[in-house]
Amino acid sequence: MSRPARRRVVITGLGPVSAFGVGMAPLWQAMIEGRSALRPIARWDASGLPTSAAAEIPAELFDVKSYVPKSYRKATKVMARDIELAVGAAHEAVRDAGLLTKSMEGSAEGATPTLSPDRVGCHIGAGLIAADIDELTTALYTARDEAGTFSYALWGTQGMSNLTPLWLLKYLPNMLACHVTIIHDCQGPSNTITCAETSAALSIGESMRVIERGDADACLSGGAEARLHPMGMLRQVFAKRLAPTPEGVDPATVVRPFDPAATGGLLGEGGGILVLEALDSATARGATPIAEVAGYAAAQCFCPDTVGVMVNETGEEIAAAMANAIADAGIGADAIDAIVPFGSGIAHLDAAEAAAMGKVFGSRATSIPVIQVMPFVGNCGAGCGALSVAIAAQCLRTQTLPARINTTRSSLVANAAPSSSARLGHILVSTTSLGGQTAAIVLRAHP
Repeated sequence: MSRPARRRVVITGLGPVSAFGVGMAPLWQAMIEGRSALRPIARWDASGLPTSAAAEIPAELFDVKSYVPKSYRKATKVMARDIELAVGAAHEAVRDAGLLTKSMEGSAEGATPTLSPDRVGCHIGAGLIAADIDELTTALYTARDEAGTFSYALWGTQGMSNLTPLWLLKYLPNMLACHVTIIHDCQGPSNTITCAETSAALSIGESMRVIERGDADACLSGGAEARLHPMGMLRQVFAKRLAPTPEGVDPATVVRPFDPAATGGLLGEGGGILVLEALDSATARGATPIAEVAGYAAAQCFCPDTVGVMVNETGEEIAAAMANAIADAGIGADAIDAIVPFGSGIAHLDAAEAAAMGKVFGSRATSIPVIQVMPFVGNCGAGCGALSVAIAAQCLRTQTLPARINTTRSSLVANAAPSSSARLGHILVSTTSLGGQTAAIVLRAHP
């Protein structure tokens, strides 16, 4: 029995959110110029931690109320930062794709949306959202007994009542997709994936498959996360994943992917939502595809410590995801013109990625252009894959490679380089989470 033809899937809208702001324009401009957003944390006092720098989104560059209809603004009270980022990213992606949904400007009551809502899906990767410390401890403080000790009994009878109504709804990972689907009336297949840094890439892969088999004509897909709070930072410090930022060291120079002397990564907040759409749907409405999602695969790394702090140093599973995505795109490894790796600056993970690229590309591994992300915007957790795919799509659209920063002669990439024009037909995006899950996506330039 012959396999039915796969629908071709393209990207028609980009909605990245990073420390440079909302949209591709500010992010791309910074990457072309070689400007990093990594700097000392300003939102709270992190001076007691060995790492006190990250890529924060300045308050003046992002306000979630600007991205929801007036009728929905009360719902922002039950949005954690992660949810806010996803909502803002989705709005930008829909706008960039030229779609009309019930929430977009110009969508009058009873107006017909661009695509039938039951043919639009939503797949968004999320992290394990930590509760706001001030909000939680204020309630915990009211559950002390006469001796000043925390009491579970008092917590149950009066402490919890001091949490805001619907408190839990702010911190459920599936609420990113929940709010986005309500705002944009996505009635097609929907899902939430929580696999650490690989969450967004896995979500994009799921959207690709849903559209390929005809269960939707388009999907809002990606991920977002904000770990820039004491609990999120402390967890990464204990896992020894963050580079120290002592006084006098410029945080913008700290993250050095594939440098054996690298001391770790730094966190960022952000992510992105993309509009994935069937090529026939995009053509029918006169949309111009940005790039084609040509191949996808995933794998799970063996973690010798069993908890995912370390991954298999041979890179075997990462290589399998890369090779299978390339095969899924119907091309050979020699057709890949650039790679967007995870490139975290965490030495053992970078070493496994480098080994994987060596397995897949052989002698070409050290000569294929590498597009860095984390030295610019930090590790955005569940949003990493969406940012990487959005940047790769922009590279294909502009036929340009952004600048490389923080590279040394001991790095996988020989030295730093300014942005440059290039002939780009296929770009491989590979995201490996700190828990061992890997996803690889091949993008193809669209004429």
